[in-house]
Amino acid sequence: MEINNLIKELVTLAIKEDIGDGDHTTLACIPPDKTGEAILIVKDNGILAGVEIAKFIFNEIDNTIEFEKLLDDGTQVKHGDKAFKVRGSAQSLLSSERLALNVMQRMSGVATQSNIYAQKLNGLKTKVLDTRKTTPGMRMLDKMAVKIGGGENHRIGLFDMILIKDNHIDFAGGISNAIKATLKYLNDKGLDLKIEVEARSIEEVNEILTFKEVHRILLDNFSIEETKQAVDIIGDKAETESSGGITLDTLRDYAECGVDYISVGALTHQIKSLDMSLKANF
Repeated sequence: MEINNLIKELVTLAIKEDIGDGDHTTLACIPPDKTGEAILIVKDNGILAGVEIAKFIFNEIDNTIEFEKLLDDGTQVKHGDKAFKVRGSAQSLLSSERLALNVMQRMSGVATQSNIYAQKLNGLKTKVLDTRKTTPGMRMLDKMAVKIGGGENHRIGLFDMILIKDNHIDFAGGISNAIKATLKYLNDKGLDLKIEVEARSIEEVNEILTFKEVHRILLDNFSIEETKQAVDIIGDKAETESSGGITLDTLRDYAECGVDYISVGALTHQIKSLDMSLKANF
């Protein structure tokens, strides 16, 4: 797995944040030549995520640590399962423990939540998408975990897609103004970005459809009946995405309207981290 620069920077910052000028408890009571082994034990049921990131963390703190993967990311786990073993300097293992656990517990929680939503859409064409409602600085890990759990990623940030939302529309003086200004901007900058536009009504759907350059229409806070109507109107002229107030209970009802995507902020901001522990293994 490729570790991109954002993840590297996050891990570097997290190490500085946690270890500072030294793990003084460990340095005080563990001899520098002491070696050992520890094992990651899962204490919840769910989808495992973050094994590869944990390996990267251990090796960033001490590149002599041996990492033995026992389970892959995406594995359905239960209480008592063992995800990996690490061997090497006891000081390094202790200094790495909390950071590796924090990342794996959160990523596994996001993957588990994403899997619950993805399973609700079995048999349908609709895909569940994450949003930008992520922990600042941890977006790449959150989005990685969504994919591991069976969801799909929306845009990564503000730079890789045009998404004209309600506030853009209102500040621009209307949908047509916003789209025309966007098309000019992209042409002037020589940028090739897909364009998605939010619609708040059927009337706005029809206005958006006058611009063939729009790749996807976001149906925001539409009722199920309005969503069906909008999907029929849009046909194959653009992709469709539903968002706004959609819960796990109503997810499949919206999907059965025929939308291509449903975006759900809860995949990353309403999750329960999976309980795990790293225990010395003798």
